Amino acid sequence: MDTEERRAPVALKVLVAGGFGAGKTTMVGAVSEIRVLQTEEMLTDASVGTDDLSGVEAKTSTTVAMDFGRITIDRDLVLYLFGTPGQDRFWFLWDELAQGALGAVVLADTRRLADCFPSIDYFETRGLPFLVGVNCFDSEQKFSPAAVRVALDLDDDVPVVLCDARDRASGKELLIELVEYVIKKNSARRG
Repeated sequence: MDTEERRAPVALKVLVAGGFGAGKTTMVGAVSEIRVLQTEEMLTDASVGTDDLSGVEAKTSTTVAMDFGRITIDRDLVLYLFGTPGQDRFWFLWDELAQGALGAVVLADTRRLADCFPSIDYFETRGLPFLVGVNCFDSEQKFSPAAVRVALDLDDDVPVVLCDARDRASGKELLIELVEYVIKKNSARRG
């Protein structure tokens, strides 16, 4: 066996963030090649008045710590995915989850677009590269990427990509786009 065959792939950490009900757990589950570690708990009457279910009335559970999955992009690249909790009462976990991350996917639900502002602010403040994945629920594209960019007041270089968090191929393309964006951004810094 030569050295080429024995070389371990590069492993990178990626966060999947966004507002409550944006599709973070769904995306990690759709793309992961391993059984996903989920910390889902049922929503109960105790969350009434705390969790705003408008637009996601059918939601019955929520992530209370993280989701964890893995996807091999190619022979040389493996991504470890960490889905963040969406509610602000769990944000104390984000600093730990973000440590050592390459970048993040911020899932945006256009039914509740303002819910992704805290995620965007978090990554902008820390200088962690991110892209926005506009989750087109039920294959509905209500807004163009350009309209979402304006609504979120994003810098021109931040990618805004339409996706379907339920679809493995769509999620994989989103992750590839993030890796390419980070490489381009890092090259520009060095150059």
